Amino acid sequence: MATNQNFELTIVPLSTASISPFTELVLELWPDCNFEEEYENSQTILDSATDICYLAQVNDAYVAFIHLTIRHDYVEGAADSPVAYLEALYVKPAYQNHGIGTKLVQLGEEWGRQKGCRQFASDTELTNSASIDFHLKTGFEEVNRIVCFIKNL
Repeated sequence: MATNQNFELTIVPLSTASISPFTELVLELWPDCNFEEEYENSQTILDSATDICYLAQVNDAYVAFIHLTIRHDYVEGAADSPVAYLEALYVKPAYQNHGIGTKLVQLGEEWGRQKGCRQFASDTELTNSASIDFHLKTGFEEVNRIVCFIKNL
């Protein structure tokens, strides 16, 4: 298990060289995803003006990531547009509760400010209490709860 005393944290933007380890982290977060599809999605982020990913390294191993976007469409609870949006955040279990996720969120806030955003938004599943707690601890305010529906035609 990681401790704050025995690791050096480095945060780097996604690069061509880090697409494979980034994709592996994505699959740890969402195991039902397909490696090839996520790898291709990761490549499109490199050329995007509105998406960015950062990876956290501990002792040269990738242990966490954050995926950020700029949204110009409707964002629940937002008063302004554009809005910086936290699309995904993952920290390997052994490295959780050591401030890595918080540092990534702070980086996301700064990135959003640099992009001219005045608000930073996110979402999570209603049943993901750990994520809800993390959001609240990092300064997010809950603005709504929704249940989504779909019907096949």
